[in-house]
Amino acid sequence: MKLYAISDLHVGHKENLIAIGELPAHPEDWLILCGDVGDRLDQLELALRLLVPKFAQLIWVPGNHELWALPRRTGLAGVARYEALVDLCRRYGVLTPEDPFPIWPGEGGPHLLAPLFVLYDYSFRPDHVPVEESVAWARERDVLCTDEALLHTDPYGSVVEWCAARVRESEKRLSRALAQSPHPAVLIAHFPLRQEHAVLPLIPRFMVWCGTRLTETWPSRFRAEIVVSGHLHIPCTRYLDGVRFEEVSLGYPDQWRTREERRGWRFTDHLRRILPRPEEDAGDPLRGMSFPP
Repeated sequence: MKLYAISDLHVGHKENLIAIGELPAHPEDWLILCGDVGDRLDQLELALRLLVPKFAQLIWVPGNHELWALPRRTGLAGVARYEALVDLCRRYGVLTPEDPFPIWPGEGGPHLLAPLFVLYDYSFRPDHVPVEESVAWARERDVLCTDEALLHTDPYGSVVEWCAARVRESEKRLSRALAQSPHPAVLIAHFPLRQEHAVLPLIPRFMVWCGTRLTETWPSRFRAEIVVSGHLHIPCTRYLDGVRFEEVSLGYPDQWRTREERRGWRFTDHLRRILPRPEEDAGDPLRGMSFPP
């Protein structure tokens, strides 16, 4: 019984959808879906139809793509959209950030698995850039996230307000759960919890849309042994202060095909084993590299 994770499946791309449909069955294992499964509710449902029969249990957290108001004119937006996503997952027996945190009972456990819905608030930026100027700072290099057009935040006035509310809710749930459990935690979120991990070499200023500094202390504060995230499309394993950080993105077809060619991976290698701890980690292709701001 093993715990696996993958994110950024982007099943709107036909090649990605075909590939996950061809994944072998793991009838005793659990799978974490760490956000950006698709852009629309029907895409998420299609992925669940393929994956739920293959695994004993699925756990899902939303990415920014799932929250896009698509289709533009008739799609649900903001909190209503998130609630629809949660309802869809529950119909398939998939655990969400709104459900009680499960205890991982398999190999490498027990661990408290904590799926979290946390957004971003533009606070991932250099200290000399005022947070209210961070988007403008990114646009100086022609960097702008599609979220600015498609991720609506109703009834909140901004993504900053929605993010703050989700941080407060997540902190309450984590505090309650850990007070009742002696086990170490696996924190699961789409966005990186620490700014230093929001590194994108080709578009470094995209960090603005990659998380919030409000989560920086969570790994130590909430007894995390492992943190699982996606969003960056740069799968890797990092270690910091005794915590293992796993970025588990699949990404777009050209990205994962290139990765397979460079690393000699098969598609099944994109499923990251979280527990028990794998004999070899995914490595960090960016270790020791520096990039312009």
